[in-house]
This record gives sequence, C-alpha cells and structure tokens, in this order.
Amino acid sequence: MIQKLRRKFIILALTSLFVLLAVIVAGMNILNYRSVVTEADTTLAILSENGGTFPVVTEGRPRWLPSGMSLEIMYESRFFSALLSTDGEVVYADMSKIYMVDRETAEKYIRAALGEDGEVGFIEDFRYMMVPDGQYTRITFLDCGRKLSLFRDFVFQSILISLIGYVLTAVIICILAGRFVRPVAESYERQKRFITDAGHEIKTPLTIINANVDVLEMDIGENTSLSDIRQQIGRLRDLTDDLVYLSRMEEAGGKLPMVNFPLSEVVAETAAPFATLAASQEKELTCRIEPLLSLRGNDKAIARLVSILLDNAVKYSPKGSPIELNLKKQGRRILLWVGNRSSTPVTAENLRHVFDRFYRTDASRNSETGGHGIGLSMAQAIVNEHGGKIGASSPDGESFVVTASFPG
Repeated sequence: MIQKLRRKFIILALTSLFVLLAVIVAGMNILNYRSVVTEADTTLAILSENGGTFPVVTEGRPRWLPSGMSLEIMYESRFFSALLSTDGEVVYADMSKIYMVDRETAEKYIRAALGEDGEVGFIEDFRYMMVPDGQYTRITFLDCGRKLSLFRDFVFQSILISLIGYVLTAVIICILAGRFVRPVAESYERQKRFITDAGHEIKTPLTIINANVDVLEMDIGENTSLSDIRQQIGRLRDLTDDLVYLSRMEEAGGKLPMVNFPLSEVVAETAAPFATLAASQEKELTCRIEPLLSLRGNDKAIARLVSILLDNAVKYSPKGSPIELNLKKQGRRILLWVGNRSSTPVTAENLRHVFDRFYRTDASRNSETGGHGIGLSMAQAIVNEHGGKIGASSPDGESFVVTASFPG
C-alpha cells in the first residue's frame, strides 16, 4: 500500500512537472517564432509599399519605422523582389540586395510561392509577401535564415535544458518521495496496528457477553431479547474478523504463500454451497467454469474472494433473479466475474465507491442483510495481493458485475 502510494506520488509529481515544462518551453518557443514572423512581415510590408526597397532616410527616425525596430534593419536585411505578370511570368527582378541567390534560384522560389495558398508564407528560410503593384504583382522575399537558425538553436537548447532539469528533478523526487509520504505511511501503519489490536481486544468481551447470555438462557429460557443479543454478538464477531483479515492482507505486502493450485476446482468447490443458498431464496446460480485452469497464488484467499463475491450477489439481488459466475482464460489473463440483478439502482457514484470500506448504496441493507460493507474491500485486497485487477460495472444501471483479472 505504501509503495503504491509512493509510486502514485512520483508519477503525479513527474507528470505535473513534465506538463509544466512542456507548457513553458512550448510557450517560449511559440512567442519567439511569432516574434520572428512578425518582424519579417513588418519588414516585408515596408519593402512592398516602397517598390521592393527601403525608403530613403534623410535625418532623424523615419515615421514609417515601427517602434521597437531599429533603423539598422535597413542594413541587416537581405532580400530580393520581382514583378509578376498576370500569368505568373517574371517581368522584372531586383537581386541587388542579396548575394547568395541568383536569377534561376529566385525564379524557383517564386514558382514555389505561387504554388502555395495565401499571399504570405515561407519558402525554405525565405519569408515572402505578394501585393498588387499596378497591373503587376510584386513578390518580395526576405532572408530569415539567420533568425530562423537562432530560433532553432533556442528550441534545441530550451528542450535540452528542460530535459536535463526534468531528469535531475525526477531523481530528487524519487529520492525524497519516501520522506514526502512518510507521515501518511506512519499514520496508515498506526491505523492497521490499531485495527489488529482492537480486533483482538474486542473478542474477549464478546466471548464473555456470549457466555453470560448462555447462563441467562439457562436461567430464564429462550426469549427474543437474548436472541437479538446473540445475533448482534455474531455480527460484531464477524465484523472484527473481517477487519483483522483485511488489515493482515494489507500488511502482507506480497508475503502470502503462493503456489500453483487448480483454480477451476477451488472456484467450483467454493461456489457449490451458494447454489443451495440461492435456491432457498428463489434465486438461480449459474456457474460457467472453464476446466483445468491453474493459478499461482493462495488457494484459501481465492476461495474467500469467491465467497465474498457470491455472498454479495445472493444478499443484494431480488427474489427470482439469476446470478452468474464465470471463470475463463482470455489471452494471457484469467477472468473471474460474478453478476447479479441489483435490489437498488446502480449509479456511477455507487461504482466509484463500492470498494471503499463500509460503503453502502443503501444504508437500510444493513438490517435486511446483515452485511457491514467491507466485503468488496477484502476482495480488492485479495486481488491486489495476487497482482490482479478488480472492477465493478453496471451495463444497464440495474445489474451489478464484479470482474477480477489475474495474470495467467
């Protein structure tokens, strides 16, 4: 239990850290990329409005230069522009502001841009913009290679640094996880010890009370009050035994003796008495057990699991309703499921809590059935101890199915 809590804490912490770092890294890089694109589009807009070149600057800061942008942009930018006819032919090309692109390469970029949707976009490391210019279309290409290279370097470095930080933090969390869950672990251990010790202490007064009831019964004979006392003593004894058993199962932590045993036979033998019990309540128990199935586990614990599931099914199903038990091999796993019609509607809220201790869908069932609401908690502990999984479902809101899955 404590190890499971520690694993859950580590998984939750690492998942939260991963999501946080992913959001931060993605946010920084998206903003960085948008900054590159915005500056490129602003520069292209200036060039397009002035015939594919920068306006002449006389003195001071020109009005056409946006705030936040340096006038050095005029000397740092490498670009070329061309006028296109209506059929896409290059009428004029200005290559004077770029050295690494010749006329043939420029025409290749232009054809690629014409094949794209939209008037603005990227062709390799060049950002282009198309605007009407009289009877022609002017297309201007801005070399963004240096800024895109810096952007890619930043992406790589930010991811690398985040991964290094994530790994280091993960190591620290794994090392300190035990300290984080220690208060919970200590409280949980104290709770288990209390349940075990209290269970043993309660048995003594129950035995004395039961003996006194026997003495009174010999003196005054049988009566309703003494029968009620004896019945409540039995209920308290059963509750105490179940709590102690559940506590021991959780304390076992993989220490139950495990051997290979004939699972099909154990399930069939355990289910047999419940057929008579169900028939006495006008209910029909149907068992479909695949033969010759074996399981590595504790046969007594599995027998108790089957008893718990069938006892619940018989107790909490209406008269005349069917009860089914199925055991079969499916792939690499062995499935055991018990289904019955429920006396009360089964809601999603019920299904979320059916394995909680003392949980009931209907508190009135306590007096009607004698149950005390920890049977399914014990079933869950038994399945977990065998490395399996258990769950509850209700396909139609009226039936109740518990499915246990074991590694085959």
